[in-house]
Amino acid sequence: MTGLVIGKAKYKNFIYLEKFFLNTRKTCMRNLILFLIFGVLFLFPSEAFPRVVPPSFADLAEKLLPAVVNISTTQTVKRERQGERPQLPPGHPFEEFFEKFFDGPQRRGSPNRRRTSLGSGFIIDPTGIVVTNNHVIKGAEKITVVLQDHTRLEAKIIGRDTKTDLAVLSVKAEKKLPFVEFGNSDKSRVGDWVVAIGNPFGLGGTVTAGIISARGRDIGAGSYDDFIQSDASINKGNSGGPMFNLKGKVIGINTAIYSPSGGSVGIGFAIPTKLASPIIEQIKKFGRARRGWLGVRIQKVTKALAESLGLENASGALVAGVSKDGPAEKAKIRAGDVILNFDGKPIKEMRTLPRIVAETEVGKYLKVEVWRKGKVITLFAMLGEYPEEQTVSTNQIGGKNSANLGTKTVLGMTLSKINDSIRLKFKLDNRVTGVIITRVDNQSAAARMNIRPGSIIRRIGSDQKLVRTPEDVKRIVQGARQALLKNLFFLIEKDGQSLGVALPLQVKR
Repeated sequence: MTGLVIGKAKYKNFIYLEKFFLNTRKTCMRNLILFLIFGVLFLFPSEAFPRVVPPSFADLAEKLLPAVVNISTTQTVKRERQGERPQLPPGHPFEEFFEKFFDGPQRRGSPNRRRTSLGSGFIIDPTGIVVTNNHVIKGAEKITVVLQDHTRLEAKIIGRDTKTDLAVLSVKAEKKLPFVEFGNSDKSRVGDWVVAIGNPFGLGGTVTAGIISARGRDIGAGSYDDFIQSDASINKGNSGGPMFNLKGKVIGINTAIYSPSGGSVGIGFAIPTKLASPIIEQIKKFGRARRGWLGVRIQKVTKALAESLGLENASGALVAGVSKDGPAEKAKIRAGDVILNFDGKPIKEMRTLPRIVAETEVGKYLKVEVWRKGKVITLFAMLGEYPEEQTVSTNQIGGKNSANLGTKTVLGMTLSKINDSIRLKFKLDNRVTGVIITRVDNQSAAARMNIRPGSIIRRIGSDQKLVRTPEDVKRIVQGARQALLKNLFFLIEKDGQSLGVALPLQVKR
């Protein structure tokens, strides 16, 4: 019995010892796994795992709010008098009422009145450099910058840029002012957290947060549209205010909202700092934006246009017009070319070209690759500075007068050689030559593409053959049909503006 008891005790001790070692091994393994996990998180915090939603934006807001300002502007607005004071007999009971209504302080003298508007801005330099939207200060006679501590400072305009809706102001303060720095908007991704601070509805410094909903938005505001879209609440009065990333860097300037009611519906747009920063630096240095200028008017390359020009993909920018004596004309770029590459940067979409050109240094000698007559041609251009008032002149392409071969009807368009009666009817300059469209069938593809009588056909086909008579046009169209082409490229000019279109040939098989 004693031996049996001792045996059982030894057995129990063995079991306890085995469990101890097993638990110890599990604890070590668990600690090792946790160590490896935290090590990876420490070494690769953002690359390996998504960021955790911040528990609060309070610290960030406290740091940034002092550098965001309210902007108040006043201007004189003319208004018409609502009427002259009625002539009443002395002692009339309404005489005193009309005297106050028509001859009160607000109606004596000039019929003008003062209007006040509110917006937002932010300080980018401790000496008092403030950035805002141009539309916030447009027409202002007096601009007041209001700091977070309610200090009011009169501001002067350093410069503005209407193309990107940016303005730079300066204020003088008795001490150095709090300021914020620009970040790299290109590193921000869809889904990243952003914080917007501004002056919605004149309420004063207001902080809202959201995420980047989309990038590269074109909202039809101008040639350089490249907006960041976010759902951070932005309302009237937020214009000119900053959009921050979680590092407290400005990645956008809040500029516009989409709203049927005028209030926030979660769709706001900000100018990215990649576009804004160089413009702001130029304004600070020169008092204006000095952006690159190529001197072309361009249009989108559609699938039909690409096919008619012999391009494999619908990419690039079709040159619809060239400015006289501009950089493009001097580089031998002409209407009908498709710009595929500019200064080593591929042009995948038409709307990317204006931004790339604008961001390129003025005076730079660069390479331009264009698609012309079925092949890539390399040209070289010296980039100019964008003029304040750019006008695209008529790109006259014509040869010697030839015999009038009469009118022809092609693809629903009635064509004629230009003569004196045609010049008189369509008010054409004496220098204009070529084939004119005198009538367009309302049911034709040409009408659907907004081709109108008075338009002049310049070039046709993927090789962009010059045409001088209606017979030239008919012959090229017939040849394209025999080649079983679906679409044919036409370079058409109207009122000095060129347009490239791909007209369907309606091939019968």
